[in-house]
Order: sequence, then structure tokens, then C-alpha cells
Amino acid sequence: MKADFFQYQAQTSPFPLGMEVSHASGSYIFDTSGKKYLDFVAGVSACSLGHVNQRVNDAINEQLQKYSHVMVYGEYAQHPATEYCKMLANLLPEPLDKVYLVNSGTEATEGALKLARRVTGRSQLISCRNAYHGNTMGSMSVMGFEERKQIFRPLIPDVDFITFNEESDLLKITERTAGIIVESIQGGAGFIQPTDGWFKKLRERCTEVGALMIVDEIQPGFGRTGKLFGFENYDAVPDVLIIGKGMGGGMPVGGFVASSKMMDLLTHDPKLGHITTFGGHPVIAAACLATLSEITETELIPQTLQKEKLFRGLLEHNLINEIRGKGLMLAAMTPSADITDKVILKCQDKGLILFWLLFEGCAIRITPPLTISEDEIREGCSILLEALDEVQEELRVNSNQEYD
Repeated sequence: MKADFFQYQAQTSPFPLGMEVSHASGSYIFDTSGKKYLDFVAGVSACSLGHVNQRVNDAINEQLQKYSHVMVYGEYAQHPATEYCKMLANLLPEPLDKVYLVNSGTEATEGALKLARRVTGRSQLISCRNAYHGNTMGSMSVMGFEERKQIFRPLIPDVDFITFNEESDLLKITERTAGIIVESIQGGAGFIQPTDGWFKKLRERCTEVGALMIVDEIQPGFGRTGKLFGFENYDAVPDVLIIGKGMGGGMPVGGFVASSKMMDLLTHDPKLGHITTFGGHPVIAAACLATLSEITETELIPQTLQKEKLFRGLLEHNLINEIRGKGLMLAAMTPSADITDKVILKCQDKGLILFWLLFEGCAIRITPPLTISEDEIREGCSILLEALDEVQEELRVNSNQEYD
């Protein structure tokens, strides 16, 4: 299987991990040799309820027996999508009351950017340096990392950048700005949280100049930070909310949410202002409804903060400079990218799945399923500390050899 994987499936990096997956259950993934891996990544924050969650699988199977795809998005009323949008809207603060379901986070970003220009009649878009909002051409245009996008230029025009948490930069948002897109926690940059009321000040500036505040909750959303959405930690309600990853219990989905007044503009001048064939797919929507119900009907959201404390208490080591993030969106920061690489690869050999962040090489991603148990946290942290000890010893030996 690995040989066919490399021969027939397009790759995204020179050296994929290449694990041959057999099956998964709960917080564990099993390879074809029968080896068990504790999953501290959850499909990069996507598998909120772990692997093969019974409630999600039951919802998928039940819907499959009724109907699958029947019509392009927005034409037929279909129970799973309608119920999901209603439930989500009722959980969100005003004026976020209408949901557009799409197939992925990056497609949701595209829709949100189009909506900002449609609502305001302005063209300028603003993003943050080191931001990541997806990898299609529009989403890449608001990616704040030039090295990743230079070769694909020209991208969409009239995009400018400010620095996350830099208050003076807020003045760059003006009456010609259609919208600013911002993560409630910067993901690829190293799980950086807003500080000193910056998020609320951003909200105030957008209101002042009539620009839309577009908040990307693709990673922090759906309970990962101790609230249903990360923006709720910072006392600022967006005009447009972008969602994805954890909303589908491991199924491919995204969405953007705004007021009915804004969303209804996509129906005319021109009509079909945003369209998708498979957005709101009934099987995927059923998985989303089951996932949201499970997250909100249980204690999973407040438990993320208890589990964060456990992680922080256990992960004390000379090679961990700090732990960034909130809830179960954490990054252990090492002194160098080389150390991070070694630790992540050693942990995989030992049966613990960790991963990297896009732009911050020193970060070890820790984003397990929300359902992970405290015993599993202790098990994984023990493996991580063991790997850190081994890397530290290797550094000591190499340092002595160089000195000799």
C-alpha cells in the first residue's frame, strides 16, 4: 500500500509520514502491522469526537438509508442540513443567524471574502501576517506568509496585511476596507492568542469604519478552546464567522455564517452569488448535527480547560520553553525546529502521533480529540517526555563530542 501511495497519490511534501492505516477507534489509530498509536492530533483538529464515534456513525448510516445527494445546494429543503443550520444559529449570538454550508474550510473562506465585497461594495481585504485561512487562490491571497504563495502569484488584488496584536496597525483598517479576516487564535503562526483587548479593539475599529470583521474559527471552533467558538473568549462578535474542521466529526465540511440581511445578498445581483454542488450534503450534515449535539449536550467543552491544565502540569521539561494556546489547542515550543522534528518522529516510533504547525518550526502540535481521557493524556505525555529526554541526551553527547 505504501508503494502505491507514493506512486499514484499526489503528495504535499517530500517526506510524508506514510503510515499504513488499518483502522481507528476512540483516541487511537492502528496501522496494518497492528501497532497502536495514541492520537494527539485528531486529523489536525478535525476529529472532535475521536475516531469511529458511535453517535456520528449512526447518524451517517441512518441518513444513507434515506437519501444521499439529490440536488445542488440551496434548492431543496433537506432535514439534516436544515436542522443543523437552525441549531447552530440558535447557539450563536446575534446577528449570526444564517449559515451557508460548503465542503471545506478554504471554500468557506472564499465565500466569506466574496460576501465582504458584496456587502460593502469595497475591494480592499486585510489579513494578518503569518495568518493561514486555506490554500485555494482566494484563501492563499490572504495568507500572511509570502514564502508559501510567491510562486503562485498573481493572486487576487487589493489585499494588505497587519500584525496580529499590534494595536497601532488597526488604523490601517479604513473606509475603503471591505473586511478584515482574522483567526481567533493564530494557528499556523504558533497558536498565538489575542492579548490586551486587541480583539475587542479590532471589533470596534471595524464598526467605526464600516468594514466587516471576518473571524476564522476553522481550528479553534466547536469547543476546542473552552467555548463553542474562540471569539467568545474575547468579547467580540464577528460579522462573518468561518467554520470547518471539527464541525463534522471527521467528515469533510465547512461553512460561513452571517446575518440574514447579508447572506440574502448572495441571491441576487447577481443571483447564484455563491454556489456549490455538494455543500450541505445530507450525509455530511447528519454527521455535523450529531457532532454538534454531542459537543453541546455533554461536558466536553468545559472539560477542555481541565484537560489543558493537566497537559500544562505534566509537560514540564528543559526542552519545552512554553506551552501556547488554550483548551485542547496547544503547542509545546522547543528551542529549535530541529529538536521539534526529532521529538515528533521519535514519538511516532513510540506510538504517539504529534504534528507540526505550518509556519512555526519550533512548535509541537497537541490537538487531541475533545473526548480524550485523562489517562490517555498521561499516557501520551509520558511518551513525549521520554522522547524529549532522549533528544536532550543526544544533544548532550553531541555537544561533548564536539568539545572533545
